[in-house]
Amino acid sequence: MRRTSRMNRKTLVLPAVVGLLAPVLVACGSTESGGGDAMVVGTTDRITVGEDSPAPLDPAFAYDTGSWNVLRQTLQTLMHAPRGGGAPVPDAAQSCDFTDNASQSYRCKLRSGLKFSDGSAVTAEDVKFSIERIIGINDRNGAAALLSNVDTIEVKSEREIVFHLKTPDATFPFKLSTPAAAIVSKKKYDAAKLRDGLQVDGSGPYTMKTQAEKGDVSKVVFSRNKHYTGDIDLRNDKVELRVFPDSGAMRRALEKGEIDVATRELSAAHIKEMLDNQSKDVKLTELPGLSIQYLAFNTDHPSVKDKAVRQAMATLIDRGQIAGQVYNATAEPLYSLIPASVGAHKNAFYNKYGDPSITKARSTLRDAGISTPVEVTIHYASDRYNAKEYEVIRDQLNRSGLFKATAKGTDKWSAFRAAGQRGDYAVYGLGWVPDFPDPDNYIAPFLEKDNFLGSPYVSAEARKLIPQSRRQADRTAAAETFARLQQIVAEDVPVLPLWQGKQYVASRKGINGVERLLNGSSDLQLWELDNSGN
Repeated sequence: MRRTSRMNRKTLVLPAVVGLLAPVLVACGSTESGGGDAMVVGTTDRITVGEDSPAPLDPAFAYDTGSWNVLRQTLQTLMHAPRGGGAPVPDAAQSCDFTDNASQSYRCKLRSGLKFSDGSAVTAEDVKFSIERIIGINDRNGAAALLSNVDTIEVKSEREIVFHLKTPDATFPFKLSTPAAAIVSKKKYDAAKLRDGLQVDGSGPYTMKTQAEKGDVSKVVFSRNKHYTGDIDLRNDKVELRVFPDSGAMRRALEKGEIDVATRELSAAHIKEMLDNQSKDVKLTELPGLSIQYLAFNTDHPSVKDKAVRQAMATLIDRGQIAGQVYNATAEPLYSLIPASVGAHKNAFYNKYGDPSITKARSTLRDAGISTPVEVTIHYASDRYNAKEYEVIRDQLNRSGLFKATAKGTDKWSAFRAAGQRGDYAVYGLGWVPDFPDPDNYIAPFLEKDNFLGSPYVSAEARKLIPQSRRQADRTAAAETFARLQQIVAEDVPVLPLWQGKQYVASRKGINGVERLLNGSSDLQLWELDNSGN
């Protein structure tokens, strides 16, 4: 979120962005707003306009959790995650179904009277335009790979559309529920290039106004879209999303009553303090979470090109120490890309490497003829990730005497992300929030050809197994295939899973719906909130 972001496409240069040197309020969609005072929700998810991020709210470019959570409020998709979780259900669509037994032809019928926020009609042609636009632009930062299996799109009528897939894919309805498949207007978006800046126009439950300072979004005000027709039941008319530089600033604003809810992400230290010192005015709610943290490798970089080096790191890193010392009770050690709470999970890394062992790591490096100590730098985005985690990993490696490791932070997420995609880093830390809660979305984004990391790593066997797993409409039937895929990752270590996180939301008295504000994939559902308890 996602995520953290992806792909394999052209590099774009940012044109001059007018007005970003001073606070600017950008109106997105209709200016209609609901009545009553807006509830204020805090977040630390940053959204930035800059040279490395020219179009953070264009669905053809956006592929991080913060941007997607804005788009989910404003842009509509054919399908969406239902309240309470489970398989996606129709939103802009009235109905969607596979029309064959091979999961290769998917037909959708749009709801009657569907409109964009400006009142113009949403048609099947708009859906076709939107999907083909994402695929055609194929931006290196975006989520085009989620739709790469689309072969042709057939418009049957103004309200009917059929997606013909290159290969069977039972996960396709999930992909249509992501902002990668968001419906945009041909009048407002260019088919061949990104829409720079912070403008958003769609048919989702809210319209929005965005305030930015020097390219950093500081506030987004969401107002009920009077033209919205879909499956979502809005429980409020207006919500303000306020962006904070860090967890501490957000927590202080909550305690002062400046915001009503604090969501992604309170730090582990602040969560522990709130658990230990409960307040009568603020409630902490634990929600199911499916996010993971991992180390990514540029497998072509000389320092980690030999998989023995990556295997030695997997043998030395103590996940329990990271989870315990850095994240307290908010994280659990993870030994696979697929978290323990998702079906098909196997403890593949533990099964192969066992408990941390200097002796085993030394033997692995010696047998491969690797001279020690191996020099590595572990990079991370200091405005998004916890520096202490990477310092702990650095110290674990260095204590072995087999590595000479350093940890280095990059101030801006957008610059960090761009450098990782260019292959500038041998080793770097990332988080992953699933696009949808299926084991496929923890494997394919890292191992497919147009993978999210832009990784040069190739496993021919994995690339055969992934399409095979998608043939299974019954996802439990793909468990054996996913077990093998997890073994491949543990053997070759193109990525190294570290921990699985939990989610917490803090709220002041009188705010209802907090327990539904985030689903397991960290999708922000602002429409669930109301302040009728005040």
